Amino acid sequence: MAVALRRESRMSVPEYRDWLDARPEQERWELLGGEPRLEAPPSERHQRIVANLIRHLGNLADPRGCFAVPGIAVLSEAMDDFAPIPDVVIRCGPPLPDGYASDPVIVAEVLAPSTISVDRGRKTDFYRALPSLRAFLIVYEDEERVELWFRESKTGWSMQPLGPLNSLTLPSFEGAFRVASIYAGLAR
Repeated sequence: MAVALRRESRMSVPEYRDWLDARPEQERWELLGGEPRLEAPPSERHQRIVANLIRHLGNLADPRGCFAVPGIAVLSEAMDDFAPIPDVVIRCGPPLPDGYASDPVIVAEVLAPSTISVDRGRKTDFYRALPSLRAFLIVYEDEERVELWFRESKTGWSMQPLGPLNSLTLPSFEGAFRVASIYAGLAR
């Protein structure tokens, strides 16, 4: 279970980055609402879903000059007290100088039972406020189900629930893959 570090005041992203430099490298922290939050090590099931997502999303992103990567933080100029780390980020353009992206086009969160309320709450609100983001995925760890959130206009978002037999098609990317393939190799 993840733990938030309580502080007297909210931490900004620059303060968080300075603070993080002093933490042990094996710890994985993200900043949510000004509070650093230690993430628990993910389960093997969780990581296999992430690996499958990277493979399938990468296959859609590569022909467009984009790429899928795990474990990088997402930043927004509008919210300087958030630096969440989605499970997968698709971005385009030159490599980042560090582990922080302000230009994601797609993000994916795999919901662990202990993170559902945060991932479906504050993180969803944050992602919907990112100007560069076209879509984000909420992928359930304990059942073959995905929510595809996609931008319909500058201010409007829609959500499409998908089951294992549905195909997942991303806005601005050609091609699709079945939701069931995200769970390939896992016992049902």
